[in-house]
Amino acid sequence: MRRRVTAEFLGALLLTAAVVGSGIMGERLAGGNLAVALLANTGATVAALATLIALFGPVSGAHFNPVVTLVALWRGTARPGQSIGYIIAQVAGCCAGAVLANAMFELPLIQASTHARTGFAQWLSEGVATAGLIVVAFSSPTISAAAWRVSAWIGAAYWFTASTSFANPAITLGRALTDSFAGIRPEDAAGFIAAQCVGAVAGVMLLRLFAEQKAAA
Repeated sequence: MRRRVTAEFLGALLLTAAVVGSGIMGERLAGGNLAVALLANTGATVAALATLIALFGPVSGAHFNPVVTLVALWRGTARPGQSIGYIIAQVAGCCAGAVLANAMFELPLIQASTHARTGFAQWLSEGVATAGLIVVAFSSPTISAAAWRVSAWIGAAYWFTASTSFANPAITLGRALTDSFAGIRPEDAAGFIAAQCVGAVAGVMLLRLFAEQKAAA
């Protein structure tokens, strides 16, 4: 259990550091071109996420995300005590990852983000991104398949959603601690988290639908 929780903490920390750090670097080097900054942010996130899932998947399942853990609990593949430990580790890891990224770029360790992300389009985007994440993650037959499938989904959703696909309550809280390209205003975090939870429920319903169709076939 200690190894699993540690894996979840480190995975969440490194993933958030990659998301936030690449956003800072991309914004600094892009010269005001937000498309180039987002492209750099996407590439680093996809590479880091695929690597971390492959690395920590055999240890903890590589959830790095409270809604993934809650769905695993609902499906009976995670125990209540384990799930609580995972979620605490994920939130702590994501917050620590944002602080680490700030430190690596000589920014104040903790900042209140001023990046506004609110409104129906943003919430709808988070719901879609999270629903897709649940379907992709829990329909992947192996950790190796999940590594590329999940990272590919998140990379694509960076571009086809208005919210740039947070799809993770823990990383939403972490990204509220950095006033950078990847940040989100603290007051906007609750709306994102609510939308992510709704998206997770939609993802579970889609998984059940697919399972019923498979059984009928």
